Amino acid sequence: MSLTATASASTDGSAESKPSIRVYNTLSKTKEPFAPLRPPRVGMYLCGPTVYAESHIGHMVGPVIFDTIKRYLTYSGYEVTWVVNITDVDDKLINKSRERGIPMSQIAVEMTADYLSNLKELGVNQIDYLPRATDHMNQIIAFIGSLEEKGYAYAIDGDVFFDVTKDPGYGQLSNRSVDAQQGEGGGAAAKKRNPGDFALWKSARAGEISWESPWGDGRPGWHIECSAMSHEILGETFDIHGGGLDLMFPHHENERAQSACRHDAPMVKYWMHNGLMRAGEKGKVGGKNDREDTSAESVEEAASGKISRSKGAGGLADLIRSQTGERIRFFLLRTHYRSTIIYNEETLAEAGTSLEAFYRFFDRFEEISGQSFYQLETAKTRTEGNFDAGKDALLNEVHGIREKFLAAMDDDFNSGAAISVLFDSLRTLNRFIDSEKLAAGANAKSPAVESLVSATRVIAELSRVLGLFAKPPIAAGGDEASAELLDGVVHLLIDLRKEARERKDYATGDAIRDRLTALGVALLDKKEGTTWERNS
Repeated sequence: MSLTATASASTDGSAESKPSIRVYNTLSKTKEPFAPLRPPRVGMYLCGPTVYAESHIGHMVGPVIFDTIKRYLTYSGYEVTWVVNITDVDDKLINKSRERGIPMSQIAVEMTADYLSNLKELGVNQIDYLPRATDHMNQIIAFIGSLEEKGYAYAIDGDVFFDVTKDPGYGQLSNRSVDAQQGEGGGAAAKKRNPGDFALWKSARAGEISWESPWGDGRPGWHIECSAMSHEILGETFDIHGGGLDLMFPHHENERAQSACRHDAPMVKYWMHNGLMRAGEKGKVGGKNDREDTSAESVEEAASGKISRSKGAGGLADLIRSQTGERIRFFLLRTHYRSTIIYNEETLAEAGTSLEAFYRFFDRFEEISGQSFYQLETAKTRTEGNFDAGKDALLNEVHGIREKFLAAMDDDFNSGAAISVLFDSLRTLNRFIDSEKLAAGANAKSPAVESLVSATRVIAELSRVLGLFAKPPIAAGGDEASAELLDGVVHLLIDLRKEARERKDYATGDAIRDRLTALGVALLDKKEGTTWERNS
């Protein structure tokens, strides 16, 4: 039996209207109907990493969540442009450059490559633009100049600050009064008119990387970079701005203020903040935003007890090699995006165990039907996936499961509830197989097998909306023993390459590097030695 597609129509006879998606807006503190500014187009911006060190698992929370949100909006008929910025000029990068004795730009390139490699492993492939701050210096300087001309910014001794008292709406995102604000400390504090004023442009110190500007050589502040880049790509006002709860203040509050003041228009319609990841029962993985104090109310609670890189929030590549990217993605999506994610070995292992139940069903399905779950043709849009189950009992049950899945995702993109529905579908399909006594070698043309294939096709459709089960699970290198073996072999080759180069046998050294590159292994020559990472 095959599914019969059905298309709904609106009351005026036009094509089906968009679904009733609701989004929790941090600005209004309520769920609001999703109504983009220029339908069907949707502009979405997510604050990306400061690329001074390897990514850790906490850096993947936002990208996985908003990759899933874009997938669902696209599935629901919207045309989404998603931007994730790269902060490649910052105090942390400058300090790391001095520490390693190499240019800041080289560190940024290496760590951006690490970040993108990790995103790829976790199935985050929906990003449209990855703008870098250093590529938008002209736009940043022009943005600051406009704020100064309008009286929202002032320059002192080569620094430029935003005057928070000039913005009547300042504090409305984080629900703070101007009196409760506190900006940068140190030498900048003595120059500011008000304690809460924040830097738009920082004058260069001796030996620091800098750019020419009307206020002297220097570099941009953190907040102005996102305002300039989002405006350049998405316009003065766009639909969704995402990021971690720890960024709500001061970063997003300051973005909102400087953008609204420059354009005399709201920066964003929907502010969406994901919960933080904590190791065990406390401590956000990676710490708070590391730049400015985030004291007060829920933000303080969310960012307290941080876990530094030296205590376990380090590079992610080894974790991906031992756990697989799909397991980590599944783990991150099991919780509603606004909730705290508790990260430890037990919770990650539990996610892996849950995935195995799906993999076992996929194998069982292939034995019975002769078809691969991963190669099933599925509906690409919500409307295309609508179907009439007729009198088929299994398809009627799966139709109800699909409706529950869509209802969960319509309700503020509740991926945790949606995954629970997928587990319901798994039980339903296994129960059907048992009741019909289906096994390997079953007649592919029998009504029972045809119903099973049709029902499984719906589950594949829903799974792919979450970015799951698009391809067979990785077997090789998927456990710690395999990862350790691979690491040992690569380091043996690194040692052989080093010995060859020391005896000036550069041809052999280059051949080892080129062969590893062809196998998907990139060698990273650093001051302290050579390391490696997967590049495919």
